[in-house]
Amino acid sequence: MTDHSPIRIEFELSDGDLEYFRNRLMKARERHGSESEAQIIAAADELAKRSSEEGVPDFMKSRIETLKTMIAMLQDTDWRLEGEDRKYVVNALVYFADPHDMIPDEIPGVGFLDDAIMIDLAARELNPEVAAYVEFCENRDELAEGVEDAQPLEESRHILQNRMRRQRRRSVRRGARGGRGYSLFGSV
Repeated sequence: MTDHSPIRIEFELSDGDLEYFRNRLMKARERHGSESEAQIIAAADELAKRSSEEGVPDFMKSRIETLKTMIAMLQDTDWRLEGEDRKYVVNALVYFADPHDMIPDEIPGVGFLDDAIMIDLAARELNPEVAAYVEFCENRDELAEGVEDAQPLEESRHILQNRMRRQRRRSVRRGARGGRGYSLFGSV
């Protein structure tokens, strides 16, 4: 009798591994740096759609939802992510615009493994942005439902984006003081 219960596989990325992924992202930026923001977003969106249609492995499903959230942050006209904040998120998505990623997506079972790792790294890097956006969407839903203590949308956006920036600055300062200041986008 074969046991088909799920197994958990964990691995730890060393500083060298993280540097490897950072270099892969930098190479993707070199190859696709001239592409417009719209092209980069469209490529990330295409990966999310294609993976949903093709039926990705279970380990990828929650990561695809995270990728969709990052894309939504850029497309949401109520959220209005602008300037450096917007550029920061777009820079995280450029890897998904590269058709020459580490493992071709067409390889069954493992083709999305590198994408899963990169989504996790980008989500870690963009944690303040993702958390603020998710809270903004929750507040918007409460407004639509008529919840009395929901903040007006403009006020909510302003408060959450300011909090997001403060958290980002604190993260950068912690890294500058000798903490684990790894950044997917370079040294902090």
